[in-house]
Amino acid sequence: MNNAGGRSCCCRAGETASRRAVLTGLIVIGAEFGAGLVDSSAFADAASERPKEGDVFVSTGGEGKTPLEVKDIPLGGPPVLVWPMDPAAGLVRSGSRLNKVLLVRLDPSTLVGVTRERAADGVVAYSAICPHAGCEVSVWVGEQQTFECSCHYSHYNPSDGAAVIDGPAPRPLAALPLKIADGRLTVAKPFSGRVGIVPT
Repeated sequence: MNNAGGRSCCCRAGETASRRAVLTGLIVIGAEFGAGLVDSSAFADAASERPKEGDVFVSTGGEGKTPLEVKDIPLGGPPVLVWPMDPAAGLVRSGSRLNKVLLVRLDPSTLVGVTRERAADGVVAYSAICPHAGCEVSVWVGEQQTFECSCHYSHYNPSDGAAVIDGPAPRPLAALPLKIADGRLTVAKPFSGRVGIVPT
């Protein structure tokens, strides 16, 4: 049947009943979700999930989704601020600031202990979020090749697991182990520790 606007009305009694059933189902699911009866992880925002094995990296500075390679990270710094990205889905994990990662490329011979195992061709990756007050670690001290948090001046040594050199930070930046896959810098394992502030 046509209405005055010339459009065909395709709503029938059966379809109206089906819509009512769907809406009722959604209301029930919503009530169960609110009551904690449905696992909230099923509704997690994939863009806010922490980096996963196989994720690649894209620059935070643009809209592009071109995965970074070792050659894109300058030797000796400064670091490149990046987001992890699920390459299969093209999903950039930019839904949480806790997913910001610092990539810095150092001389592999200067890397200490477990940092060597976590690196890929001298590139190391760390959370960009300071564990002291949750500020972004945004300063590179080129002469010392160290990270600095501009809020309270904690300094970190990226060649030695982002160990705290000085300042109020209670622990190192969380490390993100890397590997090279298909020529691209890729997440090898999840973060080595909790990202950001540890609740007290």
